[in-house]
Amino acid sequence: MTLPQTTQLDNGTPEQRSTDEITYNGQVYSKVREGLADILNPVSATTDKNGSAKQSVFYNPIQQFNRDLSVLAIRAFAEDLAIIRRARHERRLQHVKGGQKGKKRKREASRPAESSTVNGSNMAGGPDTPMTGTDQDISIHAAQPVGKAPPVPEPLDQKCDGATVDDSPLSNAAAGGDYTQPTNGQLEELQNNQDSSHYAQIHPEPNGLKPGNGSSTYVTLPFRILDALSATGLRALRYAKEIPHVTSVTANDISAPATASIKLNAEYNGLDEKIHPTTGDAKALMGHVANPGKEPFHVVDLDPYGTAAPFLDAAVQAVTDGGLLCVTCTDAGVYASVGWPEKTFSQYGGLPWRGPQGHEAGLRLVLNAVATSAARYGLAIEPLISLNIDFYVRLFVRVKRSPVDVKCLAGKTMVVYNCDHGCGAFRIQYLAHTREREAKNGDKFHNHTLAQGPTATPFCEHCGFKTHLAGPMWGGPLHNPHFLSRVLGLLPSLDSKVYGTIPRIEGMLTLALNETLFQDLPKMAAPESAAAEPFTALDPALPDPHPFFINPSTLSRTLRCSRPSDAAFRGALISLGYRATRSHTEPGSIRTDAPWHVIWEIMREWVRQKHPIKEGAITKGMAGWEIMQKDRSRRRLNDAKQELRNVLDRAENADNLRESLEAALYRISKGSTEVVDGQEEDLTAGKAGVNGEQRELKVVFDEKLGKEAAGKKMVRYQQNPRAEWGPMCRAKAGH
Repeated sequence: MTLPQTTQLDNGTPEQRSTDEITYNGQVYSKVREGLADILNPVSATTDKNGSAKQSVFYNPIQQFNRDLSVLAIRAFAEDLAIIRRARHERRLQHVKGGQKGKKRKREASRPAESSTVNGSNMAGGPDTPMTGTDQDISIHAAQPVGKAPPVPEPLDQKCDGATVDDSPLSNAAAGGDYTQPTNGQLEELQNNQDSSHYAQIHPEPNGLKPGNGSSTYVTLPFRILDALSATGLRALRYAKEIPHVTSVTANDISAPATASIKLNAEYNGLDEKIHPTTGDAKALMGHVANPGKEPFHVVDLDPYGTAAPFLDAAVQAVTDGGLLCVTCTDAGVYASVGWPEKTFSQYGGLPWRGPQGHEAGLRLVLNAVATSAARYGLAIEPLISLNIDFYVRLFVRVKRSPVDVKCLAGKTMVVYNCDHGCGAFRIQYLAHTREREAKNGDKFHNHTLAQGPTATPFCEHCGFKTHLAGPMWGGPLHNPHFLSRVLGLLPSLDSKVYGTIPRIEGMLTLALNETLFQDLPKMAAPESAAAEPFTALDPALPDPHPFFINPSTLSRTLRCSRPSDAAFRGALISLGYRATRSHTEPGSIRTDAPWHVIWEIMREWVRQKHPIKEGAITKGMAGWEIMQKDRSRRRLNDAKQELRNVLDRAENADNLRESLEAALYRISKGSTEVVDGQEEDLTAGKAGVNGEQRELKVVFDEKLGKEAAGKKMVRYQQNPRAEWGPMCRAKAGH
């Protein structure tokens, strides 16, 4: 593998990466910088077929977008966790000051506590009140606003050349090492110092708690990250340097040379006291942490080469209650392809989808694997961000211990009947129904029942072709819009030289935010204003009412007609009262709440009004032929024939027949009424007729109505900026 001299970034501008050779500890290295971290690549004497020096450690610049996004997502999550901790702490202080002494919940008392002590006082609320440092029993909904918090400080940079740093616990924390509890003498000296801002810089309020003894200082709470498959340790380095809240990062790899590389890079970046390299199997490490009495991680990051499925069971147990699980899967040929359905099922517990929606279905298959793994241990998940990116999927999932929420999983698990060989229509079938009920005392609870099935026939109702099953897969929301807006709020304050993929992050997260049709979109808030309260968790029983998307190009191929523009198609949907937006998974896609019979009626009207199909383009037996048999003109003719048959059947004598025929011909000429049980029924636009068909929809292809509002230009769908844009080769043993 060769280390590229120039890497084309996601914003389309080339960035010269530093490949200057340096000598460190007597060995020659080439240095690569990403974000605020540097990694050292031993200069190899061997070359590849192009004559370039081979890369002796695994570094893939294509994944910079993944790493930039991960840093921002974990930072936003850490800030939210700090808000929750601070709110809990404030309530404890108020409880103690008010002289109220109640029994602690058994759930809090039964969990291990990390108490931080200063001057003999526990930080939670005075000498007699213990504080749970890890806050493992995080309550997502219980936290109340505690006022505007100060802005998050910039990440502490590495030690500069020539700088002198003393060996005190406080300076060690400032340099990026683990926080060491200061002694009473050090605290007294610090508090007597006229410049008290030094302590506030080391212990910023967003990740700290006031002791409650009148002091103005803050005590840093632990925030532990596990980079379970670390390779060179680049992720661990960036997390430690760029996320202010991080107190320790465990960087694990099964390869001893990789661990040695992690240790080398940590030392070079001045993070050898904050980053802890370990050598071993990631599943064994996470399983050990899951044992009672051990300290779980606040964030677990899985970024394997291929699938993350073998690590999921251990990972969900290694995350603290309310913690964050980050998952990458690069085996798109398995989860988003029908080439190996047996492999897809064995890895993710579901079958893949054939068609343009295959990558979103793959995303939902991976989410379902995470959800089912967590449910076995009474853990519920909430996807915060779920993205299909290039050749992989990236998930950020909150894991919470809640057996009650786990019961809602069946109601958010679905199978799909897909007309993959015909018109491409699909129908959703959820495995269970979850309804909200009210008890006699007024409390709300969820009632879970079996779903009636199937929701589709073996043959497509639109074209008559066979349908095939996909799933089971995750049927809940892919994103939390409040968390998305929190991450987007961080972007204006970032340095584009450090985060080279900001334009693409903004574009993709904005698309993801627009996918949330099920509720009003939150206003994007700046970090300083958003830090006042935690972001809102979604209803655990909420399914995604309109998963997947349609693509006008695919619809036009079925009918063998020209493609309507995105603005024209969206305008037709909006004029009929439906919503339309984009999907982040595919260019040219439209995500809508319109049913399939409306979608095909719009396409039939497109053919009738704008672009007729060429003669002989579709023939009997094709999906498009069957769909066009239901067009408006043919339907009116068939309705007229049926009306006349009904008149003849009901006629009692010649006089009655003549009168009935005159009335029927009048109704047919108007085309707006039909006799049903002796009464005329209006067939106006939007009213469902026979077999669910929309009888007389007024379809208007209004491009002005469907045109997106002019705004900031964004990188929504990046084209591969250079050749061989992929996962690169798997790292070889011993490298």
